[in-house]
Amino acid sequence: MKLKDLQNVVMAHTDMPTKPSKAVRKWDGRTPYYIHPIWCAATLATETTLDEITREEGVQALLYHDILEDTTTLPEELSERVKYLVREMTFEGGSEQEMEGIWEKPTEIKLLKLYDKVSNLLDGSWMDDKKRTTYISYTQRLCKEIEQNYGNLNITRIARAIVS
Repeated sequence: MKLKDLQNVVMAHTDMPTKPSKAVRKWDGRTPYYIHPIWCAATLATETTLDEITREEGVQALLYHDILEDTTTLPEELSERVKYLVREMTFEGGSEQEMEGIWEKPTEIKLLKLYDKVSNLLDGSWMDDKKRTTYISYTQRLCKEIEQNYGNLNITRIARAIVS
């Protein structure tokens, strides 16, 4: 994780959100939104069983994964591969479109989405019961596929603990 990427993410979510609600987390209205992508990226960085390229590109993609939805900029200096991963993680139609369309995406995108969804569930006090149930089901399905393709990772252990 590079300091410049952290600075870019903090700046984008603090100074360039598309609307004020994109600068802070829904669940408390105070926690800076950038905590979410940093948590996702830092958690991926702990996955020592993943190859180095998946970890490096994944960390960057997770840092920037909400940029296209929530802010006005995606840094031009990102590699084409990381830009591709960010675009593949972005669903214009929101969570419903994501939960349907994710299954057509490469397995690596599903891996990255698992970090996103686990983080959402961890701070999901803003979710009503129906939304939480939907997120849990979706996360369980992602978790199963990731375990089949990547084995037992830290994120799958965390996911299993919070959805049980």
